[in-house]
Amino acid sequence: MSAVALLALLAGCGEDEPDAPPSVQVTVGPQDVEVQPTQYCLGGDGERYSITPPIIEVSPDSPITLTVPETVAEQGWGVQVFDDQLVEVIGEVDVESGETSFDVNSSDVVPAAFYLVVVEDKGTDCGEFSGAWPVGFIRAG
Repeated sequence: MSAVALLALLAGCGEDEPDAPPSVQVTVGPQDVEVQPTQYCLGGDGERYSITPPIIEVSPDSPITLTVPETVAEQGWGVQVFDDQLVEVIGEVDVESGETSFDVNSSDVVPAAFYLVVVEDKGTDCGEFSGAWPVGFIRAG
């Protein structure tokens, strides 16, 4: 292998910025849903994305697990609970620093239809702008 080829190969190694924002995994029973962000700081630029958040039908008293990538866990994150229109904040929970997952029960939220939004802590290269991953839930019964 030539020195130029080796240098080119090594230049590709390292901690480059990702080409796309990371997703968040939501697991409810056998359902495993990948959630894309509505906004994220990518390469020092705050980006907003036109996505339709997924909506998952859940049974009462079902465990819901939210899992974030290591980069989000290292930055810090929390979960905001919104009404079924994604307008009114009903509650907010901070997740312990460094944790990659958070568990909640579908019956912990009072309305039968609600959104959980994973929100990355502020303070990235984009300052006050942070990542947000919304997912909707409709509780049967």
